[in-house]
Amino acid sequence: MSDRLYIFDTTLRDGEQVPGCQLNTVEKIQVAKQLEQLGVDVIEAGFPISSPGDFNSVIEISKAVTWPTICALTRAVQKDIDVAYDALKYAKRKRIHTGIGTSDSHIKYKFNSTREEIIERAVAAVKYAKKYVEDVEFYAEDAGRTDNEYLARVIEAVIKAGATVVNIPDTTGYCLPQEYGEKIKYLVEHVDGIDKAIISTHCHNDLGMATANTFSGVINGARQVEVTINGIGERAGNTSLEEIAMILKCHKHLNIDTNINTTKIYPISRMVSSLMNMPVQPNKAIVGRNAFAHSSGIHQDGVLKNVKTYEIIDPKDIGLDDNSIVLTARSGRAALKHRLNVNGIEVSDEKLDKIYEKFLKLADQKKEVGDADILMLAGADTAEAHAVKLDFLQVTTGMGVKSVASIGLDISGQKFEAASTGNGPVDAAIKALKKIIMKQMTLKEFTIQAISKGSDDVGKVHMQVEYDGSMYYGFGANTDIVTASVEAYIDCINKFKK
Repeated sequence: MSDRLYIFDTTLRDGEQVPGCQLNTVEKIQVAKQLEQLGVDVIEAGFPISSPGDFNSVIEISKAVTWPTICALTRAVQKDIDVAYDALKYAKRKRIHTGIGTSDSHIKYKFNSTREEIIERAVAAVKYAKKYVEDVEFYAEDAGRTDNEYLARVIEAVIKAGATVVNIPDTTGYCLPQEYGEKIKYLVEHVDGIDKAIISTHCHNDLGMATANTFSGVINGARQVEVTINGIGERAGNTSLEEIAMILKCHKHLNIDTNINTTKIYPISRMVSSLMNMPVQPNKAIVGRNAFAHSSGIHQDGVLKNVKTYEIIDPKDIGLDDNSIVLTARSGRAALKHRLNVNGIEVSDEKLDKIYEKFLKLADQKKEVGDADILMLAGADTAEAHAVKLDFLQVTTGMGVKSVASIGLDISGQKFEAASTGNGPVDAAIKALKKIIMKQMTLKEFTIQAISKGSDDVGKVHMQVEYDGSMYYGFGANTDIVTASVEAYIDCINKFKK
């Protein structure tokens, strides 16, 4: 009989902590519904006390999904736990995820406390959460750098207090796979009552070992893994859901099963990438655009003779349509809707009509419209509700001449125009924009990325702007990179706190 591994997805909590990747409640519900279809067991929907937005998102996600457990994160603080329970009131299956740092570094520098006091606080938090819900998960933050003997004492104490799941995070991504596996094994062998709780992994990718560490934990007895779509998360990210799911699918001899419908992996990967404006690196395992590409002559020869010579995964197993319909200016609505569905986007007929209009304009500029392009188009209509919109942009630039930009903005229905010179076309355009938007703004980060191949690329621009002591992130996409840059800057402005 196969062992059951529970998949705990924290894309909407840890994954959303990536700067510039915040989602609104409607977008979070979209992702949550896709996670439910994917088959995840637990959705960590947010950190309710951190903001009214997170609190509301946990409430609405609880209403939107049916069978997955909805989990809310807290610190080992009674007020956090109170607020988490309030946010979970509509969840069919509730879990409170509480915890505290256990490494000597955290105890000394973060809490100015002692080992004994930390155990007392951990036990008190679990007992308090247990008054509200039966399912209580405890996290020992920075367990990766906590010595095993003390960690075992903490875990034993919280299980006796009622914890049903014990999370052993490698918070800083420090552990080596063998070291992390031995930590899990130590707990299995030395914690009295460990059979009364599920051991969970939560590994970060700071040294590129998140998946290896997680898998080592599973081999040594962990039966829940905390993961994110595309491996997004704090700093270098978390363990990728798709990597763990496909490792177990490929290595059936391990007799460890998940509830994941792997054919849903590619669509949700594209959806999360699009909604968070966070491109998947081309060489990303499982879901990168090069994951099933072969350029070497030797590899191509082998694949043509038998695909299994160089591919251990069937693209269809992750939902990748290897017989994809190519979109051009002559494609109809049905083909466009099909590609949107393949990428995890479902739209009404009315919205499809709007996207189709934009698609035709883009298709006239490009030889072929790819998935990244149509995902950009599907999200482009969110700008229509903005107070500040780009009306027109004209730029003159070239070698040996000063760049000049003329810009027109529509601000809540009023038209404004300005012109400026600058050190290059983007600089000139933004200086012209600033003449209309008279605010003290500082551009802190400016990143350009092509999302397709060829001279007719759609370029994505990500910007970080500082205004009134706060940081704002903006995104723009266009076949003209100067226009994309201005649209990204305007996106930042539309997010300024009123």
